[in-house]
Amino acid sequence: MAEFRVWAPKPELVRLDVDGVVHAMRRCDDGWWHAAVPAPPNARYGYLLDDDPTVLPDPRSARQPDGVHARSQLWQPPGPSGAAGTDAGWAGRSVTGAVIYELHVGTFTAAGTFDSAIEKLDYLVDLGIDFVELMPVNSFAGTHGWGYDGVLWYSVHEPYGGPDGLVRFVDACHRRGLGVLIDAVFNHFGPSGNYLPRFGPYLSSASNPWGEGINIAGADSDEVRRYIIGCALRWMRDFHADGLRLDAVHALVDTTAVHILEELAAETRWLSRQLGRPLSLVTESDLNDPRLITPRDRGGYGITAQWDDDIHHAIHTAVSGERQGYYADFGSLATLAHTLRHGFFHAGTYSSFRRRHHGRRLDTSRIPATRLVAYTCTHDQVGNRALGDRPSRQLTPGQLAIKAVLVLGSPYTAMLFMGEEWGASSPFQFFSSHPEPELARATAEGRKAEFAEHGWAADQIPDPQHPQTFARSKLDWDEAGAGDHARLHGLYRDLIALRHSEADLADPWLDHLVVDYDEVRHWIVIRRGRLVIACNLDDKPTRVPVTGELVLAWDPPQIGDRATTLPGHSFAILRSP
Repeated sequence: MAEFRVWAPKPELVRLDVDGVVHAMRRCDDGWWHAAVPAPPNARYGYLLDDDPTVLPDPRSARQPDGVHARSQLWQPPGPSGAAGTDAGWAGRSVTGAVIYELHVGTFTAAGTFDSAIEKLDYLVDLGIDFVELMPVNSFAGTHGWGYDGVLWYSVHEPYGGPDGLVRFVDACHRRGLGVLIDAVFNHFGPSGNYLPRFGPYLSSASNPWGEGINIAGADSDEVRRYIIGCALRWMRDFHADGLRLDAVHALVDTTAVHILEELAAETRWLSRQLGRPLSLVTESDLNDPRLITPRDRGGYGITAQWDDDIHHAIHTAVSGERQGYYADFGSLATLAHTLRHGFFHAGTYSSFRRRHHGRRLDTSRIPATRLVAYTCTHDQVGNRALGDRPSRQLTPGQLAIKAVLVLGSPYTAMLFMGEEWGASSPFQFFSSHPEPELARATAEGRKAEFAEHGWAADQIPDPQHPQTFARSKLDWDEAGAGDHARLHGLYRDLIALRHSEADLADPWLDHLVVDYDEVRHWIVIRRGRLVIACNLDDKPTRVPVTGELVLAWDPPQIGDRATTLPGHSFAILRSP
């Protein structure tokens, strides 16, 4: 006998369909429906609501072999007694201070599956990566997409390899000492295949840029909150993930006394104790609010770490010279130095992009820099550009090297986006595969209209639905070992090794960080204990008032008794006397 349960307070009648046989279900006062019926381990099943003959998938489905519009399938984790994976010896690791590698399963390799991604894990180990961060792997409509339009949060996207494939991938990572983060989206549902509102009050009256908001604070929201938290814990408990990256948490509108992020942090900590290994929560937030990463016993939410776009903006604008849109407040070396020293640039300061004051100061004496994640690229900062072009399309290899050392030489937790380490030439464009023609057309037209406001011609914007947009976004691994690509890759590997071996680079306290710069001569110097990181952002050689023993450089510097001359677009790491 198999036990089936579904929360469905909206319909008057719920019936269970197992392999085409319809069974009655019993309703309880709390809105849950129950049935225990004979079913094979791989049964296809779904629910019939009221008098509608359409079989709907299970909101907590573990597997959707035929897509999000079809029946669910029972799934039992492989292994003895249903234990997922073979990584019993994995002790886990915390994400703070680590080097994270963000990747999209569908474009990381030509095959675009978990199994093909496993073939590249030894490469990541050789690079020095500590954590792999998977862009969303929950089920979404169509065969390929970014994953942020998920509608069945508990199941694993079948074209990637389904739940069994994810188990194999996590196992393979752990055997190599790699931790795994999974990107989870709890702020909205995708537009195709979202049947949950027919079951219960999952949606709120509010909205965000991606759709209707989630009901986490309104009437009958208790079970919705449990749905979210249960899903989050399941990735870590059943699939052995070492933590989650939580998408755009500023879109989680919660007016209750205990914010859902604080509740999730408390439950994650409880699960960590039960499993006997560290579990990490990393948020994406544009609020610049230190409460997220402040411990719960000090009035915060207790989140492990958060992405820091200010650091990205400060580095990118200083190196590239771009100033459009939300880059307008950034660009100077003074801004870069301030952001590196304080974590946030906007901390109660005026944001011209938002046309209001924004953010709150980070207490750098109590919150270590490792609570913030720094990066030169993310899927957003590349994919949300009109053409999905990477920095490598506009910058010299030396400029890419400067960006790398500013992140990997910083006290922050560091993150790379797949292919960044060799200056990949392939774009990472916005792509989708909505099966509904009207939705496909609306997605393409909306993308063109969005960038038309910023001066782009419609015919320049890639059609998200065109198969070539997806194909163009796949990494070209053949270029990684050639020419400047190979040189940049070697630099990343050396920088990560240095980060892992030098005690001065492990100091997480921003109060110990010293930053000097010259706005006119375009150099910036970061001091980490005895290590001095000197960067020349100009294309001409410049003299920097630092000296010492050479540890690592992009182009050979001329080291004198009192100063060092750096070639254009280069850096040097020196050990001071």
